[in-house]
Amino acid sequence: MKPLYKKVKRMTATGRTIHWINAICVLTAVITGLYIGHPYYQTLIAEPAVGKYVMAWNRWVHFIGAIMLDVTSIAIAYLYFFSRFEKAYKKLIPTGKNIKEFFEVIFNLITFNRRKKFDSAHNDSFNAVYFAILHLLLVWMLLTGLQLYVHGLESGLSSIGEWWPALLHWATDWTIAATGGTLMDVRISHHLTMWWIVSWVVFHIYYQIWRTIFWQEGDMAIVFGGSKFVRK
Repeated sequence: MKPLYKKVKRMTATGRTIHWINAICVLTAVITGLYIGHPYYQTLIAEPAVGKYVMAWNRWVHFIGAIMLDVTSIAIAYLYFFSRFEKAYKKLIPTGKNIKEFFEVIFNLITFNRRKKFDSAHNDSFNAVYFAILHLLLVWMLLTGLQLYVHGLESGLSSIGEWWPALLHWATDWTIAATGGTLMDVRISHHLTMWWIVSWVVFHIYYQIWRTIFWQEGDMAIVFGGSKFVRK
């Protein structure tokens, strides 16, 4: 008897590594960022000499998480166009085929899989657009975050020289005007964007579980083993 399903590779080891790095960094940045904005936990160690560094450690972890997201964002931008496995930008081009597929995936979702007129063996236009939105949110989060960071370097100096604050000012000062004209506007935008990212993650997890249940193709396994199974 011939097998009813075939195994399809959907994600490379590099893609899975970037996925989990991003997941951990976003989670870490949310936890520490909320603390920086409004401290909600304190060290279990009572000594003031230790307790006073809780905020400093939160800021450090938040900054390292953001830097790692910077690095993965550059890698993702490169892979969007030059990946030898799958060039995601092709699904973002508003061709007739991509637009039709985009809405067919939405119809599939709202009809609970009663209508499925697209190939689910490969990345679809809806998922491509959805992930592109995440990447844009992360870029905005990084720009506003670096503006808040460089504002703390009031002397214009850093441990690696004057060029670093100067570069950050050049790259991110425009976010002040873009958000309303004050640093508080940047801070509010940074905070609100975090909630948009959290909302994105909630729907992403829900949709992956939804597809696994309704399509019965093992979509949840993609981020662990890189493959799924589709009907022949």
